[in-house]
Amino acid sequence: MTKRALISVSNKDGILEFAKELVALDYEILSTGGTKKMLQDNNVPVTAVDEVTKFPEILDGRVKTLNPMIHGGLLGKFDDPSHQAQMNEHGIEPIEIVCVNLYPFVETISKPDVTWDDAIENIDIGGPTMLRSAAKNHQYVTVIVDSNDYAKVLEELKANGSTTIETRKALAAKVFRHTAAYDSYISNYLTEEEFPENLTMTYELKQTLRYGENPHQKAAFYQKRLSSDFSLAYATQLHGKELSYNNIQDGNAALQIVKEFDKPAAVAVKHMNPCGVGTGATIEEAFDKAYEADPTSIFGGIIALNREVDAATAEKLGGIFLEIIIAPSFTDEALEILTKKKNIRLLTINFAQEKKDQFKVVSVEGGLLVQEEDTFGFADADINVVTDRQPTEEELEALKLGWAVVKHVKSNAIVVNDAQMTLGVGAGQMNRVGAAKIALEQAGEKAKGAVLASDAFFPMSDTVEAAAAAGITAIIQPGGSVKDQDSIDKANEFGIAMVFTGVRHFKH
Repeated sequence: MTKRALISVSNKDGILEFAKELVALDYEILSTGGTKKMLQDNNVPVTAVDEVTKFPEILDGRVKTLNPMIHGGLLGKFDDPSHQAQMNEHGIEPIEIVCVNLYPFVETISKPDVTWDDAIENIDIGGPTMLRSAAKNHQYVTVIVDSNDYAKVLEELKANGSTTIETRKALAAKVFRHTAAYDSYISNYLTEEEFPENLTMTYELKQTLRYGENPHQKAAFYQKRLSSDFSLAYATQLHGKELSYNNIQDGNAALQIVKEFDKPAAVAVKHMNPCGVGTGATIEEAFDKAYEADPTSIFGGIIALNREVDAATAEKLGGIFLEIIIAPSFTDEALEILTKKKNIRLLTINFAQEKKDQFKVVSVEGGLLVQEEDTFGFADADINVVTDRQPTEEELEALKLGWAVVKHVKSNAIVVNDAQMTLGVGAGQMNRVGAAKIALEQAGEKAKGAVLASDAFFPMSDTVEAAAAAGITAIIQPGGSVKDQDSIDKANEFGIAMVFTGVRHFKH
């Protein structure tokens, strides 16, 4: 029986060497299109698929391999007398090896000028069909979709004359993962419904992690294709240890906050909550403010900055223990300073490519929660001053900063700040006045003349009373409680300006 291998690939890396090795092992190579031409041009003996099917390629190449002479050879059981009799009756020869990869659909739709026709023509039909046929019949057929598997297949063929069932099963599983991912990209590209009846998402393994939140938990980091470069998944690590699960979580939280600011800004994060946010005329000044906000909690934290790190800022960053520093770039002098610390992780992110994902996905036991991203900002709010006193210009600037930060603090959330920096953060409390007390206590004397931001409305006036006692002069909150008037009256009593935004920022 002639040994046959069908090769048809769009990614031709390593395929010439693989085909030559198969020929040396007495395989007849079947091929089509560009792959056939490349092999012929390099003096590799090739049999055209249309010689096997006795039917020409038609419809501009849309139909080449969709033929019983091919799929009978892929799906027939080699040791089933009934299958073998039917194959012999129709002159179908078995195909032992299939090496196929698919039209570059994802690469095509990634192009900024892609047309609908280009996208549709790059939906592969024959390739996935051959892969699925061969993978189904993996008890007999070796199917390869990844050039990284060429060497292993050749090694087993040379050693044993065939691949092992364990290898064929593993390769088949990889094929079904690959075709499932391929189809998910196509379905997502074509889908216009916000919440379709089936939600299929594809992520690619970026790295396995040493452990998860705790050392006894296994973990891995997957990245999403067709996503923004403005993400930890597409960061460039310049220095330091491998990122951990918690590093990635905290780094992502820091990025989500720092992207709220156009002016130079620095964000320090611990356990996915900001412990210090600062802005300034320069990135050094912004970091000074972030550090001053909470010099204790920043220890061992993650810093995200939205400007290039210069030498002066690097000297200050290097003076404290930090897990990660994230920035658009580092000057050579800054890198020289910071890389003296062996373990600190230095990451660059393409801030110019910031692109918001439309939906956020969170796993729960047995399912997923999907919601629109919370992109609502101060500029989107229908600002309503509900008190007798209007906020001053400086207070208004401070309220903008507080509203940008409190959105990213775990609920119940309260932020106390001035126009340049956070002064106190109360996160994740079971009642709002408890969050306020934590933030106000952290701010201390600096709360006098500062403002307070709340992620949700005040169910009663106790938070306003606590704010007034600490010296807060302006408050921003969504409003919407049936007892709003109690809080408004209390603010008027203490001469506090209070602004309603009409939108809450719960974060669980």
